[in-house]
Amino acid sequence: MLASHADRERAVDVLRAGYGEGRMEQTEFEQRVARAYSARTVGELALLVADLPQGPAPHPSALVAVPRTFMPVHRPKTNGKALGAAVCGLLCLPTMGLTGIPAVVLGHAARSEIRRLDEGGDGLALIGLVLGWVSVVGWALLVGLVALVTALSGPG
Repeated sequence: MLASHADRERAVDVLRAGYGEGRMEQTEFEQRVARAYSARTVGELALLVADLPQGPAPHPSALVAVPRTFMPVHRPKTNGKALGAAVCGLLCLPTMGLTGIPAVVLGHAARSEIRRLDEGGDGLALIGLVLGWVSVVGWALLVGLVALVTALSGPG
């Protein structure tokens, strides 16, 4: 296998460490460094550092592991009930609150499934829940107010 610049630099680093530890004379060190920079193959580099404690320069395998940074991100499947809850919640205003209860029911069911099945869409379920509960509370207040006005106005 042909040597790369990085392979040559690793071999020279091993030679420097060996020279710094006193394992070779300066002239031998200079000769080995010159041979390392002129080496064409990884095998030639391995021979230059084979007698040193660090041994031959390590060679990466043919399959280099991809760092996690560059791996595709796992995106969980979006829960269908969460999407339904968000749609029902958003339709509360145009339907005057008729889709509020379905939004609440779907939102709670979706959040339960999302936690159990490790799915995505928690934000959508939360949107459906909030808008659905606002609609339900709004209707409850309106009905209560109408009942109160009716009770206070009395008969006739």
